[in-house]
Amino acid sequence: MATKHKQESGAGATTSMTMIQALRSALDVMMARDDNVVVFGEDVGYFGGVFRVTDGLQEKYGKMRCFDAPISELGIVGCAIGMGAYGLRAVPEIQFADYVYPAFDQIASEAARLRYRSAGEFFAPITIRMPCGGGIYGGQTHSQSPEALFTHISGIRTVMPSNPYDAKGLLISSIENDDPVIFLEPKRLYNGPFDGHHERAVVPWSKNPLSQVPEGYYTVPLDSAKVVRPGNAVTVITYGTMVWVSECAAQETGVDAEIIDLRSIWPLDLDTIVASVEKTGHCVIVHEATRTGGFGGELTALVQEHCFYHLEAPIERVTGWDTPYPHAQEWAYFPGPARVGAALKRVLEA
Repeated sequence: MATKHKQESGAGATTSMTMIQALRSALDVMMARDDNVVVFGEDVGYFGGVFRVTDGLQEKYGKMRCFDAPISELGIVGCAIGMGAYGLRAVPEIQFADYVYPAFDQIASEAARLRYRSAGEFFAPITIRMPCGGGIYGGQTHSQSPEALFTHISGIRTVMPSNPYDAKGLLISSIENDDPVIFLEPKRLYNGPFDGHHERAVVPWSKNPLSQVPEGYYTVPLDSAKVVRPGNAVTVITYGTMVWVSECAAQETGVDAEIIDLRSIWPLDLDTIVASVEKTGHCVIVHEATRTGGFGGELTALVQEHCFYHLEAPIERVTGWDTPYPHAQEWAYFPGPARVGAALKRVLEA
């Protein structure tokens, strides 16, 4: 668990990018810098990925470094682990996070344990990219948020960016890291954030400063959270799409909320969380995944353990419901500003 802040690094001209473009730029930069970086997955090569993140990479770097894989998530991750053990830095794509379950044994029993089991002789420097979450009417098999499953496994990192700038810097840091990384990409944010109410309320990335992304190499440190909205009344701990939903809720309610974007879900930046909760005395935790067994439970325990004597009210959680992700009622399932705003008011009135 991180206990110190690191500085973000980077230089060069910036340009406005969507998250898709920022992720593609990160892959392009790393493939140009390091011949050992290999990108592959279902439809990743010629087609450029179902969300077009890898578009043009095969043409630029050839079929040996950006290629299509069979429809076998177990095989994709298994091959990536073998590549990593022998010097490559594999960046496999799982087409949707919902498809990762057949590969779970390879992740939990092989990738996460390789360095420990071999006493450091081998390791798995792999970055497993996967689009996650709802917001595109994908239904129950294309909308899941399984981040909590991976945070339970010792030996892997779990990362989820909320904006283009962080997405590129975090992906570069993940590829350079010698640990296996689960890199979750909220597909609702691929082409720009929403105001949290419905799918038509688009806020273009071009109007947000976090869309200004350096064209070249830079990094955003892993294990480092970011205070995206300073405040004094209540701390909101969140990540991914829910950063934008929480921002909307704070604006609509007028609550002086301090919003923390975890960015690196695990290991996480506990210092930033503790400092904020000690200042505000109130805490609301927001995530899209289902409530029971969700990562919000772990966050609640950490805040309770480290900030008990500073809390002035019980910790609130706003999450998805404990049901399969619905298709027709997606926007009722999705935690929105109204639910987050109600939690902000409850915690201050308790």
